[in-house]
Amino acid sequence: MKRILRAILTRIKSLFLSSTAKRHGLVGQPELWKIKRDFQIDYLKSVGLKPEHYLVDIGCGTLRGGIPLIEYLQEGHYYGIEFRDFVLEEGRKELKENNLENKVPVLLVSKDLATLSMDAQFDYMWAFSVMIHMKDEIADKCLMMVSKHLKPNGVYYANVNIGEWAEGNWEGFPVVCRNLEFYKTMASKYHLKVEDVGDLKSCGHITGIDKQDSQRMLKFSK
Repeated sequence: MKRILRAILTRIKSLFLSSTAKRHGLVGQPELWKIKRDFQIDYLKSVGLKPEHYLVDIGCGTLRGGIPLIEYLQEGHYYGIEFRDFVLEEGRKELKENNLENKVPVLLVSKDLATLSMDAQFDYMWAFSVMIHMKDEIADKCLMMVSKHLKPNGVYYANVNIGEWAEGNWEGFPVVCRNLEFYKTMASKYHLKVEDVGDLKSCGHITGIDKQDSQRMLKFSK
C-alpha cells in the first residue's frame, strides 16, 4: 500500500514539474536539479578548475551539471560520458536549448569504461552521484580508465557512500556503500592515491537530505 501511495504522489508531483525538471528527473530527484547543477560548477571552481582545463564528466547524463561547465570551459574542453544513450540524447537537447552547441563538447555513449578510448588527457575528471551506483567490477574499470586518461598533475573527484547501511537500487542501478579502504585498495592497482576531502555538506552540497549531504567526496590523484 505504501509503495502504491508513493507512486501516486510521485505522479501527482510530476504534473507540476517544468519540462527541464522532468528531463533531469532521469538522473535524480527532479525538484533538486538546480541545486545539483549549481553545486557541481561551484565546487569544481573552488578546487581550481579554470576555463583552459580539460574536464571529463563521467556519467554526464542529461547535462544537468554539464551545461554550466560547458559554458565555462573553452571550446572543446568538456567531455561527457554516459551509459544510457536515450539519457544522453536528452542531454543533447539540453545543449541545443541552451545555445551551447558552438562550444563543441565531446559527448560519448560508453557501455564499457575499460574499452573506452579518448583522444585527450584531463586536468579534472569528475563523477557526481555515479560511483555510488557502480558495482565493484565497474568501479574497477572506472579507475582503470581514470588512471589512463588523468594528467600527471590531474585530479579525479567522485562522491561515494562510506559506512555500513542497507544498500538499494535506483532506476535499475545499485546503490552501493563501501569503506574507504575499498577505494584505496582498488585505486592502488592503478597507481592512484585517495584522499577523503569531507562530506558533501562541507563541500557546499546542501539539500537537507542527510543520506545525500553526508556522502563523502573523494579525491584521486597520481
